[in-house]
Amino acid sequence: MDLRRTLSLLIALLLVTACATSPRMTPAERLEFYRANAGEPVRSFHSPSRLWGWRALGDSALTVWTSSNQGFLLELAQRCPDMTFASSIGLTTRTSRVSAGFDSVVIHRSGVQSSRTTCRIDTIRPLNTRVVKESRRDLHDLELEDRDPSIPDDPL
Repeated sequence: MDLRRTLSLLIALLLVTACATSPRMTPAERLEFYRANAGEPVRSFHSPSRLWGWRALGDSALTVWTSSNQGFLLELAQRCPDMTFASSIGLTTRTSRVSAGFDSVVIHRSGVQSSRTTCRIDTIRPLNTRVVKESRRDLHDLELEDRDPSIPDDPL
C-alpha cells in the first residue's frame, strides 16, 4: 500500500472514530429530556402481558414501553437505588392496569445473590413517542432494556 492511500485511510478512520465518540447524556439530562417530552399525568395505563422495553433514568424514574409506539415516564415515590443495577423489571397491576399511587416497579437483580425490590409509582406520564424516536440517535438510546420473559406478568 502506498503512503498516500495509508494516510487517507488513517484520516477516514480518525473522522469516523471522532463522530462515534460523542458524549452520552447523564441520567439527569436524560430524565429532563423525557420530562420535557411527556404529557400531563394520567391515573393509569393498560399493561400488556410483556413490556416492549424500559430504561432506568437514575434511581427515581424510568421509562417503560408497552409497544414500539407507546411509552410512559414513571416517577417513583422515593429513591429506588437498586434500579440502576436491575437485570430486569416488572410492574404490579390491578385488573391489567398499572395505577399511579397503587402499583409498583419490581426490580430484579441477578448475580451471586439475586434480589427483588419494589418501588411505588408516584406519577405516570405518557411520552410523545414521535419526538423521542426522532431524538434517539442524539440520546444514544438505540437499545431499550428488554424485560426477562421468564418473570411472571404480575410479579407480586
